[in-house]
Amino acid sequence: MTDEKAAGAVRVLIVDDEENQRLGLAAMVSAWGYEAQTAADGEEAIEKLASFPAQIMVTDLMMPRLDGAGLLRRLNAQGGAPTTIVVTAFGSLETAVSLIHELGAFWFMEKPIQARALRTLLERAASQAKLTEETERLQRQLSYQGALGDLDGRSPAMQQVFSLLRQVAPSRAVVLVTGESGTGKELVARSVHKLSPRRDGPFVAVNCAAMPETLMESELFGHEKGAFTGAVERRAGCFELAHHGTLLLDEIGDMPVATQAKLLRVLEDSHVRRLGGKAEIVVDVRVVASTNKHLEEALQKGQLREDLYYRLNVFRVHMPPLRERKEDIPALCEALLRDLNRKHGCRVTDIDPQVLETFRSHNWPGNVRELRNALERAVIIAGEGTIQISHLPQQLGPPPSAPASDEPGVAKLRVGTTVDEAEKALILLTLEHTKNNKTRAAEILSISLKTLHNKLKEYGAADAEI
Repeated sequence: MTDEKAAGAVRVLIVDDEENQRLGLAAMVSAWGYEAQTAADGEEAIEKLASFPAQIMVTDLMMPRLDGAGLLRRLNAQGGAPTTIVVTAFGSLETAVSLIHELGAFWFMEKPIQARALRTLLERAASQAKLTEETERLQRQLSYQGALGDLDGRSPAMQQVFSLLRQVAPSRAVVLVTGESGTGKELVARSVHKLSPRRDGPFVAVNCAAMPETLMESELFGHEKGAFTGAVERRAGCFELAHHGTLLLDEIGDMPVATQAKLLRVLEDSHVRRLGGKAEIVVDVRVVASTNKHLEEALQKGQLREDLYYRLNVFRVHMPPLRERKEDIPALCEALLRDLNRKHGCRVTDIDPQVLETFRSHNWPGNVRELRNALERAVIIAGEGTIQISHLPQQLGPPPSAPASDEPGVAKLRVGTTVDEAEKALILLTLEHTKNNKTRAAEILSISLKTLHNKLKEYGAADAEI
């Protein structure tokens, strides 16, 4: 089997007390492209599952020590069995109904096993197991994910990001994504995953800042039933869920120092041990870490282990803030509108030029996330047609550009006005006072004429012609 094929192989555990039977089944299943291991009875199967988290189990019904039915009962009591196919030489309809409906088996087969029938059942069981895992991952990530629209941009800064992603994605290297909140760091991680050989594997995201320290290790490494108060069933951790895929450790700078040591060990030897567990599980996971903090400062303050810092900082990708790539705003708006129209069932087709000018003059402290939120509100209010300036939230409304009091030459600025908005208002008000004499206005403002022209150019051609 090639490495690429093995990387995506479904894990199957064969449980049978007859050695020739289980070895023969394991060889046949392996030849079909599955990753197979064996156990001689139910007790050995439980031990084997601790280090080999099979997605499918093919088990004999009649076995010494612990039979197939007892094995299913034990696994269900511990938190759930793999998708299970039961085989037996002593089959009956009543047994089949009991195993499938009462014990949660996937299907029932009688010996001697027909290879074609088993292969068909394995394919169906694999689909069922994949659907179950995908559902669990999606449920786990609902509180973490927040799409920011397509990772888009034509600015030199974003082209540099795309170039780095194309270089690092095919490798197995750890990627560290830095940048302010809302810049799209998770989108970078997803792009790394989609451009990599692991694209068909799972993508799992865990937010290190969104959960209590007491739950962090359980979330990452999983736990056995009874490992701590409230652990009522066995649960796989994010490393297991991301097997053969990519794991995003979002806001790694907020991970407790005690957990950092255990994470470092997993990064170095690819073994995890569930809380309360005795056996280690081998995982094949590509890690992407992200943070909005300056890790070098965290390192100096003792908030980040030095060895973990150097282990994570293999290949760094920095996401620039939106205020440094405002030329990307039209393309981002176009991508976000498509997504928001689908989400809310709206038919917004365009954005008024005055709105785009307002977007370009805003400082965007919340970056792309803030842009998305502003557009989402506007799309909901507009419903269809063109987004107008009146559809924007108050903090993005048109900046004051004329006197707002009875006293000539005095502008009253509302609370929440940004520095950029206030600067624009002052420049336009001064030009109005000088009757568009730019030289005189520059003198009053104590700036060069060149700076004034550059500012007017930023505000758009309409303002520059005042």
